[in-house]
Amino acid sequence: MTVAIVGTIILLLCLAVVVAVAKDRGPTPDDVAVSYEHAWDQLDFTAVFTLSARELRDGLDRKQFVIAKRKAYADRRELRGLAADIVADDVAVRGDDAIVTTRVDLRDGSVVHNAVGLVRRNARWQVASYSMVPGTRPA
Repeated sequence: MTVAIVGTIILLLCLAVVVAVAKDRGPTPDDVAVSYEHAWDQLDFTAVFTLSARELRDGLDRKQFVIAKRKAYADRRELRGLAADIVADDVAVRGDDAIVTTRVDLRDGSVVHNAVGLVRRNARWQVASYSMVPGTRPA
């Protein structure tokens, strides 16, 4: 009798985990956009690739992308760690498309706003476009 009760409890717990995983929609568009900004700030090109949709991968696979970006930024280490804080200022979602406006507070006191365009593919959000918001001046 005890074995049957324990077995039923274990089965119900397993079912609850499966349902919870199935209902999890993953990171939100603003989470992905802020993570993308952080990855660029740290020049973490593996994370940039993972968060990017094919539109931003230059037709390269992960290994080629990371090598190309590391080579391009090898002499630009001063671009690493410029952000003091990164937040999502505005989020607009329509179906499987989203635009997140990020605010990047730089260590020098200036602020940059970026428009991060995202698409949902294979049940996860990916960055498909990225541009500075008009009127924002880079540091």
